[in-house]
Amino acid sequence: MENNAIIHLEKTNIFHEKNLVLSDVEFSIKRGEFAYLIGKTGSGKTSLLRTLYADMDMKEAHGNVVDFDLNKIRNKKIPYLRRKLGIVFQDFQLLTDRTVNDNLLFVMKATGWKDKKKIKTRIETVLESVGMGTKGYRMPHELSGGEQQRAAIARALVNEPEIILADEPTGNLDPETSEGIMRLLFEISKNGTAVLMATHNHPLIQKFPARILKCEEGKLVEVNSQPSPAIV
Repeated sequence: MENNAIIHLEKTNIFHEKNLVLSDVEFSIKRGEFAYLIGKTGSGKTSLLRTLYADMDMKEAHGNVVDFDLNKIRNKKIPYLRRKLGIVFQDFQLLTDRTVNDNLLFVMKATGWKDKKKIKTRIETVLESVGMGTKGYRMPHELSGGEQQRAAIARALVNEPEIILADEPTGNLDPETSEGIMRLLFEISKNGTAVLMATHNHPLIQKFPARILKCEEGKLVEVNSQPSPAIV
C-alpha cells in the first residue's frame, strides 16, 4: 500500500445490487487530501462510496480502507471500520426528533463513548469547528439547509475520522450556502482529515479546484492530479 494512503484499492469491482458498475478500480487517497468523485447519474459514484464504508457487497473488493482489509473484513468488524470514517449525505439524515446535540450524542453512544464530560467537550468542540457553536440545542427543523449540513458534518467528525466520504453534500443547497460548505470541507482536509466528495456541481469544482476522479463507461479514471489549494 502507498505510504500515507488511508484508502487504497486495486483491481476492485464495484456492484450495484448484482450489476457490475465499475471494474478494476484502482486509486489511493492520502491523509489530508481532498478529491472529487464525478460522473453521470448511475455511473457508480454512490456504489463506490458505499463499498468504502462496507454498505455494499465486497466480495470483489481488494485493498485497504483506514487499515481494514476489504477482502477479509468480517461483519462484526464493520462498525470499527465506520468509526474511522465520517459519512455526509445530500439529505443530511439528521434525526428529526432530537436536537443537534442529541444527534451527535446518539452517534457517540452507538460507537462506545461513555464518559459524560468527554462527550460534552467533544460535542462542543466539533460544533464550534463547523460554525454551529450556538446551535446545539436547536431542532433540525429550526435550522436552514446549510446549518443542517454543518450539523451533519459535525456528526461525521465526532469520532475524529481519517476521511470524510461526502455524497453530494451541496446537492440540496443554494450556491452561496454551497460555497460555505466547500470552504468548511477544504478546511477539514487542511487539518488532516481527507475528503472524498461525490458531486455533479461543476461550477463548484471550477471555483474550488482539486484532484478529480471520474466514473466513466464502467471505469474509474483520474481526470487531473491538481492538489487542493488553500481556500480563503
